[in-house]
Amino acid sequence: MKSFALLVVLLAVASAKSIDIDWSQVRPIEEFDHYWARLPAEMQIYRSQRPSGRITNGQVATPGQFPYQIALLSNFPTGTGLCGGSVLTNNYILTAAHCVVSGATTLALSGTAIMGAQNRNVNEPEQQRIGFTTAGIIPHPQYSPTNIRNDIAVVRLSSPITFTPRIQPARLPARSDTRQFGGMMGTVSGFGRTSDALPGTSAVVMFTSNPVLTNADCLGFWNNNAAIIQPQNVCLSGADGRSSCNGDSGGPLAVQDGGSLQIGVVSFGSAAGCAIGMPSVYARVSFFLDFIENNSDFTAAP
Repeated sequence: MKSFALLVVLLAVASAKSIDIDWSQVRPIEEFDHYWARLPAEMQIYRSQRPSGRITNGQVATPGQFPYQIALLSNFPTGTGLCGGSVLTNNYILTAAHCVVSGATTLALSGTAIMGAQNRNVNEPEQQRIGFTTAGIIPHPQYSPTNIRNDIAVVRLSSPITFTPRIQPARLPARSDTRQFGGMMGTVSGFGRTSDALPGTSAVVMFTSNPVLTNADCLGFWNNNAAIIQPQNVCLSGADGRSSCNGDSGGPLAVQDGGSLQIGVVSFGSAAGCAIGMPSVYARVSFFLDFIENNSDFTAAP
């Protein structure tokens, strides 16, 4: 029986690695025009609030440093979009709604989640590449691309992830954890753009760190407009140009709290650029625990 079980696991891993990708056809999800609406006059402040996520002024991660990190590819009629994501359970992943939804309601036709990658362009032995279908995509029911609210989704994969030292689920806040995490050092990781001046995304996992801001402090950077920064958001300082950038959307923001704790999902930033010092903005994971639990096999700690 043990030999049979081992064979099943090996076959599953081999199957998960069999998806080939033409990376020349992949571009950051933020380059797809259908991810933000043309806004009415009273909401023109959102012109600088396009969904975005990208690692600028960061550094290359060591292999396995972020075992929950995913490179997420979503296939739409207009092309394949690159995003980030995180491992939720062996069946589900966590990402931003705008990574898997066109407009307000049209779901991606299909996609691929790449786990365990150091270099996503290479089909490394440690990688698992698992597909998903439209039926597996569950965006938040109140997701709105018009003002980027409730920008979170879970996706059920077509076959289970096999956990390894390089592939592990993210740890999410407990239900009793009401902290804003302001002042703690936050780290965002991903495969997105590394410069405002260069269009290309990163083949390898990059990361950067800055203090997490309280929502009150973050509001000051966004003209104190409470319609932009809400309790459902968490912000990371953009000091010294360190930020997420295009292609990192949907990826994890984590703090060190007895190990890595994912507190955010990359959602949006300033259209003026990733490295201009503006805070990057994330969907606050603790705000959406009910949604995550109700639509996956994840169970939050009390």
